[in-house]
Amino acid sequence: MKLKKKYIFEALRVLFCMLLLVIIVFPFLWLVLSTFKVPRDIIKWPPTIWPREWTIENYITVWDRIPLATYFKNTIIYSAFTATLATLLDSFAGYAFARLKFRGRDKIFNLVLLTMMVPFQIIMIPLYLELNMIGILNTYVGLILPHIATAYGIFFMKSFYITLPQSLEEAARIDGMNEISIFWKIMFPLTKPAFITYFIFNITGCWNDLLYPLMMTSSADMRTLSAGLALFVGEGVRENGPAFAAALLSMLPLLVAYCFGQEYFVEGIAVSGMKE
Repeated sequence: MKLKKKYIFEALRVLFCMLLLVIIVFPFLWLVLSTFKVPRDIIKWPPTIWPREWTIENYITVWDRIPLATYFKNTIIYSAFTATLATLLDSFAGYAFARLKFRGRDKIFNLVLLTMMVPFQIIMIPLYLELNMIGILNTYVGLILPHIATAYGIFFMKSFYITLPQSLEEAARIDGMNEISIFWKIMFPLTKPAFITYFIFNITGCWNDLLYPLMMTSSADMRTLSAGLALFVGEGVRENGPAFAAALLSMLPLLVAYCFGQEYFVEGIAVSGMKE
């Protein structure tokens, strides 16, 4: 009887997981298939999943209508540089707050955490005016510089560093290593899961960011994918096919990045996520 209940429970668990998988995957599958549909099939009622007529015209249209290659280039530069610099600097700061002892450490860290409570909408106008005064609006420097360190990143990396055993540092100090050597040669290599996890967080946030690049850029030559596609869809365009194609093209690089880094991503979340 117990064995029968176990099999029933296992079957229900599998069915639930399959149902959840369908709910999650179906919108993405619908998007992919809709990019190959002709316009009348997209708006047809009742809707159909599979295209009656397969076409790549939607991809050709979006590529001809907007400078998609320029948007991709700008997004890659903005995301890659911002994610790399932010992950490195937040890792430095997280290590300092977690492992080093200095006067006012906890108070400074609490002040850093307080900045997480300030919405971006409150500081975006002062930030815009500041960048305008410096003269770096509509430039890569203006896009990257304000995002090279975040309170969340410092907190995330600190949460990982405090889980590492102190015996590693003590042994290194006995061997005569200084703090910089301890960080680069011992502690930093051990943060690979958290580092890659936070890097994926960063690059995803930058890649999908809409408001900030839209505010800080004024020419098509500097638009990122999210900002450029928002303007494309917002210009009275009622062609769903090209909009679907553009959305799919914009999300594919992130999907590839996650597939390559998911092992470290899951490990980093499991180790760093709930420890403080």
